[in-house]
Amino acid sequence: MTRVAAIDCGTNSIRLLVADADPRTGELVELDRRMTIVRLGQGVDRTGRLAPEALERTFAACREYAAIIKEHGAERLRFVATSASRDAENRDEFVRGVLDILGVEPEVITGDQEAEFSFTGATKELTGQNQGGAGRPSNEGDGGRRAGDLAKPFLVVDIGGGSTEFVVGDDHVRAARSVDVGCVRMTERHLVRDGVVTDPPTEEQIAAMRADIEHALDLAEETVPLREAHTLVGLAGSVTTVAAIALGLDAYDSTKIHHSRIAYERVKGITDALLKATHEQRAAHPVMHPGRVDVIGAGALVLLAIMERIDAQEVVVSEHDILDGIAWSIA
Repeated sequence: MTRVAAIDCGTNSIRLLVADADPRTGELVELDRRMTIVRLGQGVDRTGRLAPEALERTFAACREYAAIIKEHGAERLRFVATSASRDAENRDEFVRGVLDILGVEPEVITGDQEAEFSFTGATKELTGQNQGGAGRPSNEGDGGRRAGDLAKPFLVVDIGGGSTEFVVGDDHVRAARSVDVGCVRMTERHLVRDGVVTDPPTEEQIAAMRADIEHALDLAEETVPLREAHTLVGLAGSVTTVAAIALGLDAYDSTKIHHSRIAYERVKGITDALLKATHEQRAAHPVMHPGRVDVIGAGALVLLAIMERIDAQEVVVSEHDILDGIAWSIA
């Protein structure tokens, strides 16, 4: 076993995984997994720069993670930075801050690299479960059922804050594409008026956001055969939050969410409800992270649009994603 630490710094959140990994057996034993909402991408779509307060929130989380990594005695650390820091004019300031705190330079990876990591992390556990029949809808009373009869090829979608990654593959990646639609970017672009999120959004705002998402799906389909996939696997906070609501959880429980299968009808109903709800109504969901309240409607709409584009009857939800892929890359 090799003890590794992986950090994924995205547009909306920064996440840490410390794990013992054995590449010979494919076993990854999780020791610590956590997430902090830092909104690193605050205003980037508009200004092209990382805001000072966003950088400080991110550096504060890095200092907390540095202590955890030291406590566990991880032998190797890899820090991957995605959409927001890839786009920002002042990303050098971000790089210097992370290097000072953690002793490693963040790798500002491409969208294609991001997709590769996400696919590995999401599917490594699923490759032994492909018995066919994944097209059947999930209609059980608790809102979902467990993975166990999944057909290849997989379409893995990682809906982040600033971008969404699409990857189609069997045991390995066949095609991948990153497009600039995510829950934060869509919210800031379409749902903010005079610096405040419209609550709830108007039909016109939702229609404009949906048109933007559809255009991004057109771009993704130029290089990724989305409709050839037999199993849709959804990653990241927007997807897991929708799943938690569908499952009727009283508190966020990753063990119940991981590998649950949520039917299209449930995703559509939840998305419609979130887009019609006020801030207070969205925040009242016991599984809703405070940092996700204003952006969950946009994230859910991205998921719904993807399901409708490929006629997916359900989405298989994975708590294992780019973090796990990063961990495997250094194991």
